[in-house]
Order: sequence, then structure tokens, then C-alpha cells
Amino acid sequence: KGASETWKQKLPIINYNYMTKERWQEILGQIKDSFSIEEEGSEHLEEEGGVDIDFVVFNGPLGRMKLELISRPVVLDKKTIYSKRIGSNAQVEYVYSDHERSFKLMAYKWDESADDWIEMDAKNFG
Repeated sequence: KGASETWKQKLPIINYNYMTKERWQEILGQIKDSFSIEEEGSEHLEEEGGVDIDFVVFNGPLGRMKLELISRPVVLDKKTIYSKRIGSNAQVEYVYSDHERSFKLMAYKWDESADDWIEMDAKNFG
């Protein structure tokens, strides 16, 4: 079996189309039970209404890997503000939800030659 098949067997709950905070906790639990954790943490960015990024770096079957759960507020409205002056650009303002959030799971593999994280294609995980 290839490395990607081993990965699928170890973490069958990954579904990129449906991610929640609870499912992220399940994935973290499976990773902690199966692999050596190198680093774990979270980061908050003020942009786009407040973006939260939870991450874990671990040594998996494909080498050094990183998973991120990106949580951002749902966009409720998009307002375009125009200026009547010639040559001026339109400005776009977004209205974000205070309560609803969208979640996205990102996967990366460490590339020694590039000395950087390389995004992995979601279809590699089934």
C-alpha cells in the first residue's frame, strides 16, 4: 500500500467539505494517538472580521506534516461604496456575522528542498 493509503486508514474522518470545531478535535485526538506531535497552537488575525487558525505539526506517514483549521466569520453582506470623483476606485465593505463561522481544513507537507510547507491536494486524503 502507498503512503497515501496508509494516511487514509489512519485518519478516515477527514472530510474537506464538512468541517466543524468538533470534527477538528476528533482529528487532533487521532493524530495524537497515532503520531509524534512536534508543535500545536493557535493564532488570531484581526483581518476579515477575525480569523482564527488552529494548527498541529506532526511526523506522519508522509513525513513532517501540518494541519490547519481556519475559522472565519460568515460574510452576511457586501457593500460597494462608489465615489463620484473621476478616476476614483470603488470601495468594498463586508459585514461579518458575530455568531456564525465557516471552517476550512488545510493540509501541508514539509519540503526539505524548498525549506517551506507545500499545500497538499485534498483529494490525496479521499
